[in-house]
Amino acid sequence: MAILSIQSHVVYGYAGNTAAVFPMQRLGRQVWSVNTVEFSNHTGYGSWRGKIHSAEYIKELITGLEERNAFIDCEAVLSGYLGDAASGRVIAETVKKIKSINENALYCCDPVMGDAGRGLYVKPDIPLIFKNDLICLADITCPNQFELEELTGIKTPDIEAVLTAIKTLHEMGPSVVLVTSFREKEGELSMLASCKNEIYKITTAEIPLGTGVAGTGDMTSAVFLSHYLKNKNIKETLELCTSSVYGILKMSYNEFVRKGDKTPVELRLIEAQQEFCSPSEIIKSVKIKG
Repeated sequence: MAILSIQSHVVYGYAGNTAAVFPMQRLGRQVWSVNTVEFSNHTGYGSWRGKIHSAEYIKELITGLEERNAFIDCEAVLSGYLGDAASGRVIAETVKKIKSINENALYCCDPVMGDAGRGLYVKPDIPLIFKNDLICLADITCPNQFELEELTGIKTPDIEAVLTAIKTLHEMGPSVVLVTSFREKEGELSMLASCKNEIYKITTAEIPLGTGVAGTGDMTSAVFLSHYLKNKNIKETLELCTSSVYGILKMSYNEFVRKGDKTPVELRLIEAQQEFCSPSEIIKSVKIKG
């Protein structure tokens, strides 16, 4: 069985599929990657080269998989950054086809649109594609706090508002919601996982990676999906995912400080890869509902 991962790709550094595919493979998953864009580096550097792939090109690659009768072996679809709205419609079509062939296949939608402090960094029609075409098909969705607000129209200054927004997102379709970042207090970040009846939260110290870092959300959704496919338990999945991600981020920050580099932080996926399989510290969650 395999995961079909449809998102961006960079040659240098880690973002999109370059941040998602290796963690899933390290956790024992076969991955078929389809790239929505090909950039030289992530946009946090301020300049980059490359292009957005057309929806027709993406559909052609996926049609090639269909012609190999591969859909029967697809256990999940993971989507992330979209180059344009038309690509989102191709993903919706693909998810429907795969689910018609394999009713147990899951769709994990990472609604990549923007972040706190940066705002939206996608084309203006992308949020509507997520709201109208993709979230309703998703079994799992992994927004950050900014994207949670964008999808639901609910501001989230406190935990009560986050819980309301999560409930609203469930009503849009997904049975599992992972909020990948919620800043409740200065210097801390939380992740929350919900399956409607139960919600768990983990809060850690915020690692000061700066605004230029990329790929953390892509890595997080990939690790969460990989574990969830194995155990179908959101508490265990949240704890394993958070522990791995926090270990990776700590090593990435330590290397950044050691080098004294002034360029954006790049994730140290290779150097810290053991964190995916055996996190150096298991961080426990707190049940806040259910």
